[in-house]
Amino acid sequence: MEIVKIVGIGFMTLIISLVLKEYKKEYAIYCSLIGGIILLTYSFGTIREIVKFLTKIADKTSYNSEFIGLLLKITGIAILVEYATSICKDSGETAIASKIDFAGKIIIISMSIPIISLTLTTLLELLP
Repeated sequence: MEIVKIVGIGFMTLIISLVLKEYKKEYAIYCSLIGGIILLTYSFGTIREIVKFLTKIADKTSYNSEFIGLLLKITGIAILVEYATSICKDSGETAIASKIDFAGKIIIISMSIPIISLTLTTLLELLP
């Protein structure tokens, strides 16, 4: 039933933002930011459970736990970049949104190099 609360918070933020756009457009952006932060903080419990689960799996397997941490960081960057681009698009700054999106993709690619390298090394070892 968490999704009902999340959707409710989202709709309340939307309605307040739409009302504010009629009177003070600059406050509507702040409303979107605050609503997004509330939703993000509300999701921290679920994020914590996911991290615990992945850590438990990494401990039980021979999989390197550093890569689990790296995957979580990459996922966090992707979420933050998506949030930032959405806020920029909502405020009408699509050029800034596309630059944030591009920079986020570059950072994600650079962070994933160790995983790509390990995968290619493992594949080369398996091939005769």
